[in-house]
Amino acid sequence: MIFASFWVVFVTTPGPNAVNCIQNGMTFGFGRALWGVAAILTQATVFLILSALGVTALIAASPTGFMVAKYLGAAVLIWLGLRAWYRAKLPPKADKQPSRAIYGRALAIATINPKSVAGYLAAFSQFVQPDVPIWTQMQVILPTALTITALSYCTYTALGAGIGRSALKAVFNVWLRRALALCFIFYGIALGASSTPVRS
Repeated sequence: MIFASFWVVFVTTPGPNAVNCIQNGMTFGFGRALWGVAAILTQATVFLILSALGVTALIAASPTGFMVAKYLGAAVLIWLGLRAWYRAKLPPKADKQPSRAIYGRALAIATINPKSVAGYLAAFSQFVQPDVPIWTQMQVILPTALTITALSYCTYTALGAGIGRSALKAVFNVWLRRALALCFIFYGIALGASSTPVRS
């Protein structure tokens, strides 16, 4: 229950994944935007397994490797934000975006999410019991984390789809899309300025 409470806070706090889900819902509608949620669940599954194997601890222990990944991720987020800002006035071309593009973009954003390494390290340093086999614990951790993650990002996607369907004035729609673009830029700057996560 303590882990579930932590995970609820972890995945419901607005970040790049949430912003991307809202944008996808606005642009593609709820059904097609679920490819973005599937990508987040893919990233979560991989990161949970890697965390159980201790890989994220190795990443955190390598300041140079983490720094390179951090700055690359920050550059991608800022670039996505700038591109979204300049495209805010253009009508979305949902019919020309294949599902694999929605999935791939969401997977990239989820993977470079600045919360990821720190969050998964926190989960495994605070909630995993050292005297219990890790894969026994994963039978509870994995489905719990994935269920909460799916519910959270499906809700963000539905929110975006609702906004996209509503009778918004064109000017408001443009500024809303620009506000979401600024979120990406902010997250990119925050990721670039973040410090290397360490185990407590």
